[in-house]
Amino acid sequence: MPLDLPEPLDVLAVGAHPDDVEIACGGTLAQLVRQGYRVGIVDLTDGEPTPGSPGPEIRLAEAAEAAKILGVTMRRTLDLPNRRLFDDFRARVELAKVFRKYRPSIVLGLAGKTPLASPDHWQAGQITDAAVFYARLTKWDSEFDGYPVHTVHKQFWYPLGFSNLQFPPVAGHFVVDIGETLSIKLKAIRAYQTQFPPEKDRVFTAVEGQNRYYGVSAGFEAGEVFFSATTLGVKDLVKAARP
Repeated sequence: MPLDLPEPLDVLAVGAHPDDVEIACGGTLAQLVRQGYRVGIVDLTDGEPTPGSPGPEIRLAEAAEAAKILGVTMRRTLDLPNRRLFDDFRARVELAKVFRKYRPSIVLGLAGKTPLASPDHWQAGQITDAAVFYARLTKWDSEFDGYPVHTVHKQFWYPLGFSNLQFPPVAGHFVVDIGETLSIKLKAIRAYQTQFPPEKDRVFTAVEGQNRYYGVSAGFEAGEVFFSATTLGVKDLVKAARP
């Protein structure tokens, strides 16, 4: 029997934990929503346990509130283990099923390692890369609960963290203008009250400072940087160069 599939997404962002996506590219997601695109978020784990949270139900409620603030169409949390997240077959298939169901044109995933922070971030990046590939594989229907084959058109990576001034080796990078949505991004991050109590207010200073630096580098008030998995091409140089 054919599956009742939702309307396809334009962009789907993948994080290891609730709040990863908000911190790294929440401004871009809010801007895409303003521009009329269908945007979704997938958290590979519920992020629990953590020192400040009383349990998963609170963290998930915070994630739902953050998604509401950003205005995204959907948010899914997979049943993969926080602190024990590894790039394995089950994780790849579970995420690929989400890609096949929601059929995003663009996938945003984590880029590189985050030294002194959770190793789940690096694993999440590997899982996302593999799931993009798995989503388009034919003759393997039994692994994906009947969801149809889907080819992701473009994949971009977003950096998470503030302790490294150098970009990883990539095919290219670009900055998205979030001057109009920086405040929305910061509000979405603040929805995670268990993760960012008043004594961690420095996080918001760091996030805003980083985004303003990226933005100024591209002539914007604030921006978020992305890395391209493949070389970026331009068909109309004038349109690409104009603000």
